Amino acid sequence: MIFKRVGEGRPYPPHGLTQRGWAELPPRQVRLDQLITTKDTLQLAALLDEDSTFYGDLFAHVVQWHGELYLEDGLHRALRAALQQRTVLHARVYAWAADEGGAGA
Repeated sequence: MIFKRVGEGRPYPPHGLTQRGWAELPPRQVRLDQLITTKDTLQLAALLDEDSTFYGDLFAHVVQWHGELYLEDGLHRALRAALQQRTVLHARVYAWAADEGGAGA
């Protein structure tokens, strides 16, 4: 299995992070088998396009919520890593504080 689980949507409330907010989070390595996807479909063109990150963030976006890691953005990057037989993905991880009601990062 590539991922811990394939999810259908985001189980956490909206965090309100902007692209700038994500960019302020340092990337770190995350194991693919610890990720739960928030999408169950993929656009094949995004997976195969070598320049797919040209206008976006180079790193996947992961939300840590109730001890779980949810892959919010970057499914095609994660699958590309798996196809290249890598077990980790470089991602920006937003660790949601237990008492936090929204983004403040």
